[in-house]
Amino acid sequence: MFGKLFGRGGERPAADPHALPAPRRTKNGVYTVRALGDVRVLALVQAAEAGDWAAVRTALDPFDLGRDHAVLGELADLDGVQDWIGRAVEEDKEHRATALLISGARHVSWGWEARTRASAVDVTPEQWRAFRERLHIAEEQLLEAAELRPEWVAPWRRLLTSGRGISRGRAVNETRLDAALRRDPLDLETHVEWVSYLQPRWNGEPGEALAFARAAFAGAPDGHRLGCVVALAHIEDWVESSRKNCLITPEIQDELMDAAERSILHPDYERRPGWQHDFNVFAMALSLASERIALPSVFRELGGAYTTWPWRYMAEPEKMYARARRNA
Repeated sequence: MFGKLFGRGGERPAADPHALPAPRRTKNGVYTVRALGDVRVLALVQAAEAGDWAAVRTALDPFDLGRDHAVLGELADLDGVQDWIGRAVEEDKEHRATALLISGARHVSWGWEARTRASAVDVTPEQWRAFRERLHIAEEQLLEAAELRPEWVAPWRRLLTSGRGISRGRAVNETRLDAALRRDPLDLETHVEWVSYLQPRWNGEPGEALAFARAAFAGAPDGHRLGCVVALAHIEDWVESSRKNCLITPEIQDELMDAAERSILHPDYERRPGWQHDFNVFAMALSLASERIALPSVFRELGGAYTTWPWRYMAEPEKMYARARRNA
């Protein structure tokens, strides 16, 4: 297995020249990944924080924003982007599609921020109103971005999230899913969003999301990050279950170990900016399953790098990450 993990002959992956160095001071050896762990993404985030549209465009040059969901997510989740991106939409005709995509993605995230993670019964009328208003703006902008750049998958993936939030209905959302998968049949983030959609708390039946995840990964080549969708489907099952040891079965342990070895631990896996998120998904799933073969390797490769997703499903997520790391 270590040959698989480190590549041919057991070598570790080559050092990434764009990697942000890990902080010198960490708490219990754990640190939160910033800007996808990439100096180029950090420059993009800093430009967005300053509201400098020209600098944002320049910082985007190394990336394909219409396909790179992780980079888009850094802008979508950044507070304050909504205050200036509208001017770019209206004034920069040449880059209107890019500005629309960023604004639409930001309005999706901003909408969920208004709703909060509270149960539906605990969301106030004012929160619901802001949630819906922001998602409706997002849909208009994302649909226009998709029309301007028909090859992009990112607008359709974000439209799945907004469609789930404002209850567009199964037929509409399946059409959006098909549109995304026509552009990239193996797009992980699209599959992850559909796994969320298929949860019983939203629109699905028990077991439906896991069956979808298994079928999707079965068609992926070795080394593809789509294996994360299987791990996430098991995490979602754990969230839905009243039994917190529901993943501790030999069958689930074997499935997660095999998925890890065929995806993130395979020598053909590509470590793109934000690869730590993929490893964190498996770290959480394998920990919940009390798996003991692949899990130590996953944490070893992370080296203490922590991402809030998907650990935020837990109370005190960073503390739980640190505990799982110690126990691996």
